[in-house]
Amino acid sequence: MQSIINSFINIRIRDIIDILIVAFVLYRILLLIKETRAEQLMKGIGILLVLTKLSEWAELYTINWILSNAMTVGTLALLIVFQPELRRGLESLGRSRFFTKSFVDIRTENMANVVDEIVEACASLSRQKIGALMVFERQTGLNEIVETGTKINGNVSADLLINIFIPNTPLHDGAVIIKDNIIKAAACFLPLSESSAISRELGTRHRAAIGITERSDSLAVIVSEETGAISVAENGNISRYIDPETLKEILLNMYKPKNGKDSFLKWRSKYGKEE
Repeated sequence: MQSIINSFINIRIRDIIDILIVAFVLYRILLLIKETRAEQLMKGIGILLVLTKLSEWAELYTINWILSNAMTVGTLALLIVFQPELRRGLESLGRSRFFTKSFVDIRTENMANVVDEIVEACASLSRQKIGALMVFERQTGLNEIVETGTKINGNVSADLLINIFIPNTPLHDGAVIIKDNIIKAAACFLPLSESSAISRELGTRHRAAIGITERSDSLAVIVSEETGAISVAENGNISRYIDPETLKEILLNMYKPKNGKDSFLKWRSKYGKEE
């Protein structure tokens, strides 16, 4: 008891700081893996660790040898299995304001005009029930996605966006990548989400939108070919049945400097219907 009291007495300020930093890092890691396949894998690893210790106490040498070696080899396997989560975590660190500036440095009036063009295009495509998928690049570069399509590097305009998605035209099938006020490429291929929580009524276009937002900080706007409904995806989440006015608010908010919160979280609870 006295030794415990002495330990508390001898705690230094730097020890408290050290503990707080470790606690914060563990908390961020738990948030990163929450509701992902990594969460289930971590539970499995925890069970293996407990079994390894139990086998050591029970002197079950063969089982302990197998489990100990499995854990050793498993370190390399974890790097492979957790590759998407590790990449997302490092990208999140790289997007931190400690290392980067705001992703947009364009005059507010210009961006308002760009947003108006995008909203006008989405409203027109929605009325005509023409399918469309637009991905807005932010801090995480999408050059590998751009390379899969046809480079355009043209100014954003409603007419250009509508013409790209007109059925049976060379560029209509795929996604448009937009960076600030520039359409970088069209007919781009996106990774599909593997989430089992996505509604079955959502097709490939919506799964692709969710997939790219799971792997980057981009925002995606989708127009359904079947219903004409406008949807928005961000951070692996999707909200459907967005009206043009709400879409305009979302895009304007996206182009504004952030105060530490994602734009999606600000409007989803107010306007969106999460699926």
